Amino acid sequence: MFQNRNLPPKVMPDAIASLNRADRAGFAASFLCAIHCALWPWLLAVAPAFGLELGGWVDLDQAFVVFATVLGISTLTLGWRRHRAFHAWLLLAPGLILVWVGAFTPLHDNHTLGHATAMTIGGALLALAHLVNLRLTHSFRAARNDAA
Repeated sequence: MFQNRNLPPKVMPDAIASLNRADRAGFAASFLCAIHCALWPWLLAVAPAFGLELGGWVDLDQAFVVFATVLGISTLTLGWRRHRAFHAWLLLAPGLILVWVGAFTPLHDNHTLGHATAMTIGGALLALAHLVNLRLTHSFRAARNDAA
């Protein structure tokens, strides 16, 4: 009859499925970003040997960082409302700091090893944050189904 106020509210299955899809998309995008940031400097160095020019895509990094920030904060907030665990936030916060530093400071203008390192580690942390959030949401749902 009365719901314990310390428990998260019951969630519609469609909302949980949407959150899981968003976390999976965030994980995949962040993981691909980390791979891109790790390999891009090597591709830029090797491309001229094959007659290719790969410059001019600088704003792509910044656009992805803004997208990753919105996706990460929204999915982790929705996930926290269900499972009430901060584990994923401990990965998301430093990951966002690293990708923002890599994309919106002088580190971005130089595209040095420091830029690649900050973006690669930051992207990997974002991917792990989405994975942890997905696992927490899944374990919360399993525990709730066991309790019912």
